[in-house]
Amino acid sequence: MNKIVSMRGSATSESRRDEIREALKAQGVEFILAQFVDIHGCPKVKQVPLDCFDDLATGGAGFAGAAVWGMGQGPEHHDLMGRTDLDTYCRLPWRPNVAVASCDIYVDGEPWPYCPRTNLKRMIDLFAEAGYALNGGFEPEHFLVQRKPDGSLRPWDPLGIDTLTKPCYDFRGMCQTMDYLQDIIRYGNEMGFEIYQSDHEDANGQYEINFGWTPALESADRLVRFRMMAGQVAVRYGATATFMAKPFDTKTGSGAHLHFHVADAETGRNLFPLNGGSRDLKGLGLSDTAIHYVGGLLKHVRAITAVASPNINCYRRIQSGEFVYSSTSGYTWTPAYASYGDNNRTQLFRCPAPNRFEDRSPSAMVNPYLLMAAHIAAGLDGIQNRIDPGDAIIGENVWNLPHDQRRERGMILLPQNLMEAVTALEQDDVVRSGLGPIADEFIRLKKAEWGEFMRHVTPWEVDRYLTFL
Repeated sequence: MNKIVSMRGSATSESRRDEIREALKAQGVEFILAQFVDIHGCPKVKQVPLDCFDDLATGGAGFAGAAVWGMGQGPEHHDLMGRTDLDTYCRLPWRPNVAVASCDIYVDGEPWPYCPRTNLKRMIDLFAEAGYALNGGFEPEHFLVQRKPDGSLRPWDPLGIDTLTKPCYDFRGMCQTMDYLQDIIRYGNEMGFEIYQSDHEDANGQYEINFGWTPALESADRLVRFRMMAGQVAVRYGATATFMAKPFDTKTGSGAHLHFHVADAETGRNLFPLNGGSRDLKGLGLSDTAIHYVGGLLKHVRAITAVASPNINCYRRIQSGEFVYSSTSGYTWTPAYASYGDNNRTQLFRCPAPNRFEDRSPSAMVNPYLLMAAHIAAGLDGIQNRIDPGDAIIGENVWNLPHDQRRERGMILLPQNLMEAVTALEQDDVVRSGLGPIADEFIRLKKAEWGEFMRHVTPWEVDRYLTFL
C-alpha cells in the first residue's frame, strides 16, 4: 500500500510529520512532488528532496503566481507557498522513489483564496456548519490516441481490432488494453483510489474507470492524480492518454460523471435515502434533503455548466435535438437538457439507487475542486430554500421528447457554447459565491478563450462558405 496512513487527529503535528517522514523513508522514497492545480485543474509541481520534508509542511515550496493560470497574481506579488497536506502523501507506484502530496497555497502565511483546493475546503467548512458533508466518486473517461504522419489523431489500436461501430464493453477491444488498464487499476488502488471496475467505453479507443465514494476533497484529489497517472502509464504503450472532451468529430465525448450524496457532517450517515415513515415526494425513495439538493443544482445548472464544461471543446459533447444521435455508435450519452429522475441515462441527474445521484454533465477536463465547490453552493441553496425540482422523469427517453414538451415540463437547455455558459455564471450570485474570488478570474480567462477562438477561421467554414454565393 503506497498511500501513507497517518494518525489523523490523534497526535501532534510534529509527531505526525515524523511518522510520515519515516514511512516514506521505509518505502524508499527520495523525492517529493509538491503538487497543486491551477484554475484549469492542471497539476503543477516542484520536486523536493525528502530531506526537505519538514520545510514543505511548515513553510512550503515557493511558486511564482503569475507563471500559473488564474492564481490572482502578477509578477510583482509575493510567492505562492505550497504547503503539503500531511494526509495526502503517497508513493507513485510507477516511480517508486517519488511520492506526491497535495498542497494548499499560502501567501505571506495566509490561505490564498485563489487556490482551487483552498476554496473547496472553505466550502466544505461552510457546508459542515449547516450540518452537511458532500461525498462523491468520479468516473473518468479518456481516450488512448496516436498521431498519424499527417498530424491528425487516430484511436490507439495496435492490433487493428478496435473497429466496431458499437465498441462499448467489447471483449476484443478490451483485451488489447488489459495491460494498460490493469496497470492503472493496480497503481490507482495502491494510491488509495478504490477503483472497482473499468471498461471499454462507447467510442473506439475510449475507456472508463470507476472510483469509490469518498469525501469531496479527497475525491477531487483522486481525479487530479488519476489524470496524472494515466498520462504517464499510457506512454509505456506508445499512446497518449487524452482527457479532451471530444477529440473526434463522430465519436462519443469523454465525461467525468460524478456519483454523489450528502451525508450528516457529524455521523457520516447518508442523508439521501428516505427514512422510515417519511413521505416519498417524487417516487424515487429519496429524502427531502436529496430532492431539495438536486433542486438547487437544477436551479443553478446553467452557471454550473461553465465549471463542469470549462473550455470550448467541451460543448461539442453537449448537443441537443437530433445531434444526440450523431456519434458513430448511435448516441452521445451526454444530456443537453436539465432533468432528473430514475436509473435512466438520458437524465442529467440520474438516480441509480436512493443512496446517490449521478451528475452526467461534467467533462473529463473539469477542475474537480471548482465543480465540488459549485455543487455545494447550489445544493445548499436548494436545501435551505427547499427548492422543488419539479416532477421526476421516470421511464421516459428525454432525448425523444419534443423540445416544446421539455420546456413545458420545466427542463432547461444547457448552454450550447462556452460564452453562453460563462454569461450564466456571471449572472449567478450563488455559484459565484461558491468559487469566491476565483469566479472573476475564471470569467475573465474564459471570455479571453472565447475571443481567441472566434478569431480563428475553421476548415469547415472555408469548405462551406468559400463559394456559397
